[in-house]
This record gives sequence, structure tokens and C-alpha cells, in this order.
Amino acid sequence: MLPLSYQLPAAVVLMAGGVVTCFAGYRLFRFVLGAYGFILGALVGSSMVGAAADIWVVVASAIAGGVVGALILVVGYFVGVALVGAGTAALLLNVIWTPLRGEPHWALVVVTAAIGAFLAIRFQRYVIVAATAFGGAWTMLAGLAALMAGKGAKAASAAADIWVVYPGAAVSSTAWALVAWIVISLIGMYVQFHTSSRKKKQKAK
Repeated sequence: MLPLSYQLPAAVVLMAGGVVTCFAGYRLFRFVLGAYGFILGALVGSSMVGAAADIWVVVASAIAGGVVGALILVVGYFVGVALVGAGTAALLLNVIWTPLRGEPHWALVVVTAAIGAFLAIRFQRYVIVAATAFGGAWTMLAGLAALMAGKGAKAASAAADIWVVYPGAAVSSTAWALVAWIVISLIGMYVQFHTSSRKKKQKAK
């Protein structure tokens, strides 16, 4: 989580990164790995110091954690692929399971993530396209939700929980977000498959 004054530009960055990931994730997969590694590392780094710390300490911790996270995923390409598959599988499980039965059991999350990691390694191209399309679309919606949230909601979120990146990030309970997520993701998959197939034909010629 970032301090309140940094959440607006961070939301814009999330939206831009989501667009790139959703529609060009396969072609720019190393860049995507670096970007998401930075985001995850920044979350871990900032959470370690807590919301009560000075702003510069939180920001410095987020940047340091982001750099480390980006390096880990970019250098460990296959580890990054497996983590993308695991993360996407866990995300899908939570989005589908939570509205029906609440929080899924941790063992179910672990098993689902393991299956996602295996499939990502086994069917890299298809899983990478699907994962980046769905992950990018969700990132886009998370940034959009942050922009739409009021200042009071952001302040309450920032003060209450270091793990809450944006007050509108948990949009899985709203019907419009789920529909938009699926539609945007499918469009992103189509664009990525169409673009990569066209490039392969051009190379063959």
C-alpha cells in the first residue's frame, strides 16, 4: 500500500500497466513479469514497515521491495511463468468461490495454485496469454476502482489496512466488475492470439 497522496498516480500506472498486460502480455511477457514483480515486491516491502511509519520510509521500502521482486521474476523466467499460472488460478478460485461460499480454505487455494503452476509450464503460450489477459483486465479494473473511489474511502483504507492497495480493489462482489472483467479478458485473449498468429505467418514468409 502507498500513502494516500501517492494512490492517484499509482492507480493511473495500474490502469496503463493493465492495458499493456491485457492486450500485449505474451509479446512483452518479460516486461510484464518485471512490472508485476515490482508491484508484488512493493506490496511486501511497504507492508513490512506498516502504515504508521513515515511516508518516505514506506515509499523507500516499496521501491526497494519492487526492485527485488522485479529482478526475481525477470531472472527466474520459468519461476515467473509458474507464479503467473499459480496466481491466476488462485485469483480465479477466489473470484468464483468467494461470492458463493465465502473465503476458500487455504488447502484448496494451495492445490489450485499448484495446478495452475503446472499448467503454465506445460502449456506456456496459451496459459501466458490467458493469464496476462485476465490479470491485466483485473489490474485495469482495480486502477479504475481506485480512481472512482472517494477521498474519504481512500483515507479510511489507508489508515485501516496496509494490505489494502486500493479501496476499490475488492470489486469481485459487484456484477458490473465481473462482467467487465470477463469481457475485457476475452477481448485481450483474442487480440493476443490474433497478433501472435499474424506475426508467425509473417516470419514464415
